[in-house]
Amino acid sequence: MNDVVVTGLGATTPLGGDTASTWSAMLAGRSGIGRIEEEWAAELPVRIAGRLAVEPTDVLDRVQARRMDRCEQIALVAAREAWADAGRPEADPERLAVVIGTGTGGALTLLGQDDILEASGVRKVSPHTVPMLMANGPAAWVSIELGAKGGAHTPVSACASGAEAIAQGLDLIRLGRADVVVAGGTEACVCPLPMAGFAQARAHSTRNDEPTRASRPFDRDRDGFVIGEGAAVVVLERASFAAARAARAHAGLAGAAVTSDAHHITAAHPEGQVRAMRGALAAAGLSPADVDHVHAHATSTPLGDLTEARSVAEAIGTHPAVTATKSMTGHLFGAAGAIGAIAAILALRDGIVPATANLESPDPEVALDVVAGAPRRGPLRAAVANAFGFGGHNASLVFTAAH
Repeated sequence: MNDVVVTGLGATTPLGGDTASTWSAMLAGRSGIGRIEEEWAAELPVRIAGRLAVEPTDVLDRVQARRMDRCEQIALVAAREAWADAGRPEADPERLAVVIGTGTGGALTLLGQDDILEASGVRKVSPHTVPMLMANGPAAWVSIELGAKGGAHTPVSACASGAEAIAQGLDLIRLGRADVVVAGGTEACVCPLPMAGFAQARAHSTRNDEPTRASRPFDRDRDGFVIGEGAAVVVLERASFAAARAARAHAGLAGAAVTSDAHHITAAHPEGQVRAMRGALAAAGLSPADVDHVHAHATSTPLGDLTEARSVAEAIGTHPAVTATKSMTGHLFGAAGAIGAIAAILALRDGIVPATANLESPDPEVALDVVAGAPRRGPLRAAVANAFGFGGHNASLVFTAAH
């Protein structure tokens, strides 16, 4: 079996414009959630979100940025950082692949150009509309940037998309189809329609007067997630390829599993989550006792958090240190699994688990060791990162400390 290591990390989130600033904010327990002051949000029942700390147009070339949807822009920002962090591997282009997941693709372009069409007619619609709105756009732009000819793939699995992309990257390397894979997730859909839809479904927190305290995974008083935007990308390499160029490894990607519930379009079934975690551990050749840390999907919904807590307890046990960083970033949907993966990788690398913010009254039904108050230090051998999405999509990743 081909061992796989993580050699590059890149991110742009509500906590920071790169991986280092995002990780520093997580360890500090700082929230990236704030009020939406624009007029378009005034009549919405929800007026809070996790918006990017650094605008992508402050980083990208203006001409290029104008031809890209926001989700494409931030995928490219994160991929550039990850590629540089990996030392820009000199891989055969046909052995270099890209896998970037997203939940909605270019939603802002789709909605914005439809408004233009209705208000001003066909001639005002941008000729770049289709490349900007298509879900495979982020993967395509990253593949063009890097000259990757080994495939540009786009998992669209709701909130599991980013984690599923990393799982697919692992498969590509282990199946011998690639030496290097750039994988992750991206999402940018902070706008009226999805926010109104989530509010109507009572999935979004309505703590408009307390934005930084709104996302509270595993807390007894949680009332829903907070929408966020961002992107996260990792560079995966066949371990022998990385060793041959003396590359530094942040962690190993030891196993992954993707399952589906075949149950309900929005309600999760715990059996699918349990199968994902157990499958990932089996693929890694590890037992539950080897797991010291779990980065929970934990979005802060009343039912979702409890379902995952019970699934983790059944599949792994109650001994690992658990955290939920959506308490600080909000829910980045298609990017969430990739952000969670990076947080788990950095926890292993640095030997520290960020605290779950806003966990003031722990839910007595959550029988897990959820880190709260302050980060927890200690040696970590293996970590599981979970991501679950509407439609019954489940993805679990297992990372191990670098040797």
